[in-house]
Amino acid sequence: MKSRRIHLMGASGSGVTALGRALAGRLALPHHDSDDYFWLPTAPPYQTARPAADRLRLMREMFLPRHDWVLSGSVEGWGDELVPLFDLVIFVTTPRELRLQRLRAREATHFGADAVVPGGWHHDETALFVEWASHYEAGDREGRNLAKHEAWVAGLPCPIVRVDGARPVAELVEQLCTDVARLPG
Repeated sequence: MKSRRIHLMGASGSGVTALGRALAGRLALPHHDSDDYFWLPTAPPYQTARPAADRLRLMREMFLPRHDWVLSGSVEGWGDELVPLFDLVIFVTTPRELRLQRLRAREATHFGADAVVPGGWHHDETALFVEWASHYEAGDREGRNLAKHEAWVAGLPCPIVRVDGARPVAELVEQLCTDVARLPG
């Protein structure tokens, strides 16, 4: 029986997590998000990165040995040991302005609309995060960027599917179910 170990990746706000959840639901597979392993639980969240060795240990304990799963989120730069496990990588690209709009909405949902507006307790952090994410395509800031992702994808041994994250999730799930059905094995 063929395995279905699927990894979705892309820029912040590209829709990777939403698409990963929807695809996992449609395929009846467990869904995991790299942020749940990358960040230590803090209040507010996303303040302290977990050491890479601990991220990978948790992933091995939680899901990596299983036959089927969907993992959303970037692991480039710290998750090279995962690469041989991937049966398919889905690279989601989404226009910059749509990504930034989604990020602002996500921050308001996570922290509260009042928290992210000027004068709100989380406004400065949100503004810095959106500013950082706005440089993904240019690659002129530290961290995740398009050039790094393209280089990482170029070295993967599994099939790569590229999708436009501006398309409706339901359409993308339909397309991707066909791609998953075509996996060898």
